[in-house]
Amino acid sequence: MSERLGSPGPVAPADDEALRVIEHWIESRLDDPGLTPASIALAHHVSVRQLYRLFQARGDTVSRYVRTRRLERCRRELRDPFLATQRISAIAARWGYPDAAAFSRAFRAAYGVSPSDYRAAVTGIRRRD
Repeated sequence: MSERLGSPGPVAPADDEALRVIEHWIESRLDDPGLTPASIALAHHVSVRQLYRLFQARGDTVSRYVRTRRLERCRRELRDPFLATQRISAIAARWGYPDAAAFSRAFRAAYGVSPSDYRAAVTGIRRRD
């Protein structure tokens, strides 16, 4: 028996489709700082527990998924030379990180470098916020 209590089992096709719909919905709202597991569950008429179960079945969590996607959007904008005049804090706020210090910590934890150092390394442009 390969399933154990607490470990994710195989994902049912209906669950897989539900997860794709939810992920697409999340992607379109990453800029909303109020995007939470509760708001996501409410919008999809499922319980928060069911939402967690859907993400757990593929070895992820709702919060980690949202955080990762937001950080990826920020990283993409930080490497865009056409956005080099924008403050890092403005980019972070646009993608749901209104607290610049929290964004900086999350970015460093995810990528091993500060947002300003990342921007300077990939664009050659250093701007002080």
